[in-house]
Amino acid sequence: MEVIRNFEELVSHLSQRTERRRVAVVCPNDHSSQEAVARALDEGIADILIVGADEEAKAFFAKYGERIESVDASDVDEAARADVLMKGLLNTDNLLRAVLNKETGILPKGRVLTHIACAQMPQYDRLLFCTDVAVIPRPTKEQREEQLRYVLELCRTMGVEKPRVALINCSEKVNEKHFPHTVEYRELVAKAEAGEFGPCIVDGPMDLKTSLSEAALKKKHLESPIEGKADALIFPGIQSGNVFYSVATALPRSSIRWP
Repeated sequence: MEVIRNFEELVSHLSQRTERRRVAVVCPNDHSSQEAVARALDEGIADILIVGADEEAKAFFAKYGERIESVDASDVDEAARADVLMKGLLNTDNLLRAVLNKETGILPKGRVLTHIACAQMPQYDRLLFCTDVAVIPRPTKEQREEQLRYVLELCRTMGVEKPRVALINCSEKVNEKHFPHTVEYRELVAKAEAGEFGPCIVDGPMDLKTSLSEAALKKKHLESPIEGKADALIFPGIQSGNVFYSVATALPRSSIRWP
């Protein structure tokens, strides 16, 4: 499989598949959700089930007729119950309560629930994945290792045979006193070098610039096997991860610059 480097290539890849995934879109009562569903149907990349749509949303989707299935729900908690979920206009906690429900939830026993975001930036030559910007506030050592495993799996699904993963911190130095997670970073690097995670390159601690820019790496007189070409970023906690995600999605694309 060729590497998928942007969203256009991803859409093309999905449209050529003979099998389409069925996606339940919960409370698609906002313009962004409706636009995403419309594009998925127009591109033929997914089958859609809408759950808990209001009357205005139902009117919007009516033009698709039998191509779309609709299920009513009495409230947002009921609407959040499905096998594959896309979040619409409802709070994340409503959705997560359904996902984590011990009787009807979809998280397998013993697994970790985390979050992976994907960004396309015109100054970068590949899709950039990052975790965790929405679910785990302060990852434990075990949770961080699962985050690494998940993001590696996703990168490989996108055709990246040997993903480059940067473990993010405010500097490239290990600091056990102030940033104890940097010690865990070095343990993950050692495990990756020993082959525990399959083909991959993992390095850290690294700051954001040196992870994404070879020029920044050289400017700081540093060396890293990632070479400023990270496929994925793992953040120390939800605060830093969410700030990065918010900046990357809120600013105009033309305003994002790397050195």
